[in-house]
Amino acid sequence: MKQVWRWFGPKDYIHIRDIAQTGAQGIVHALHEIPTGEVWNKEDIRRRQEMIRLGVPEGYELSWDVVESVNIHEEIKRGGAKRDYYIEQYIETIRNLGACGLSVLCYNFMPVLDWTRTHLNYVLTDGTQALKFDWVDVTVFDVYVLKRPQAELDYSEELLHEARLRFTANGPEYAAHLESVVLQGLPGTDEKISLDLFKKNLSAYKELSKTDLQENLRYFLQAIVPVAEESGVRLCCHPDDPPFTMFGLPRIVSTLEDIRFLLSSADSEYNGLTYCTGSLGANPSNDLLNILRETVSKVHFVHLRNVAYEEHGSFYEADHLSGSVPMVDVMEVLIDESKRRHDIGRKDADIPYRPDHGHLFDAEVGKELRVPGYSWVGRMRGLAELRGVEIAVKTIKNRL
Repeated sequence: MKQVWRWFGPKDYIHIRDIAQTGAQGIVHALHEIPTGEVWNKEDIRRRQEMIRLGVPEGYELSWDVVESVNIHEEIKRGGAKRDYYIEQYIETIRNLGACGLSVLCYNFMPVLDWTRTHLNYVLTDGTQALKFDWVDVTVFDVYVLKRPQAELDYSEELLHEARLRFTANGPEYAAHLESVVLQGLPGTDEKISLDLFKKNLSAYKELSKTDLQENLRYFLQAIVPVAEESGVRLCCHPDDPPFTMFGLPRIVSTLEDIRFLLSSADSEYNGLTYCTGSLGANPSNDLLNILRETVSKVHFVHLRNVAYEEHGSFYEADHLSGSVPMVDVMEVLIDESKRRHDIGRKDADIPYRPDHGHLFDAEVGKELRVPGYSWVGRMRGLAELRGVEIAVKTIKNRL
């Protein structure tokens, strides 16, 4: 196993030296400034690798290990007229990453929005702040802010009633704030999305079914996986976040059945999964351990965070070792798989995992987080806890 840390580049208030001081062993990064659909050239990749190298304290080993993410153009997801052009751009980026020694590429296939939350500063009982997803707020946004045609058909009478009461009681400032939170754009990039653009992008998907989106994913994978094999780049798709259909958009990496489709679309060791306990765990119907046990040989990257359920299926992001995710059991499965890979000589035996998100502590309130949920102290606490679990599980196994 390898403990890694997501870094958002030169604009991040967290520096490489800060990451080294967390005890992380690798960096997860992307060229966030390059617009979706454009090629990452080798010169820019190597320049960023050198920036990271120069920022590491002398004598400490820390390098860029995982690419998260090379975002996929909407033309590819929609199966648009220019998808082959953007697939070729993506292929060129994969080749360039491989040539620069980067061997793990995380991506996702979520249409329009990369992730959705309704609260970015939900205050917990200890005073820290967390991300939260509230179905009543989602209903308010969809019905009263977005005003999507026939949106009411997607929600229960109870949710519609509570949404109506909440919208009426809280007024336009609440609606405007909710809009700004939901439309946070794509994490890790400098792209933002307006309500008008969101409506336009939604309309482009109105005739697209889940099956259509799955077939577009299959088309994409069958084009890029052979290149990934040649380039030595392991692809790992991140699950939908959260794993629910919203705003009429299909979701295709939300369940074990979905993941089976993903992995069977291009049968290769290089077509894999980013196993995210927080995304998959947001749906209580998902059996996290069953999913992991079945797919673990194709897991190339791991996000570890926890969720606590509330009414209507709403949830907030809990401490890494509390909530619904059986984190100790998850870690044990991953450790066993890492050992199995070592035993058979696989090059990817040290599976990279990172603390996914972290609570915002008082000490960091006022800091300009590049992406909500990515505080320094909160993630450092999460990494320390996960590291402790890893060491404890390994120690117990070695004594048996």
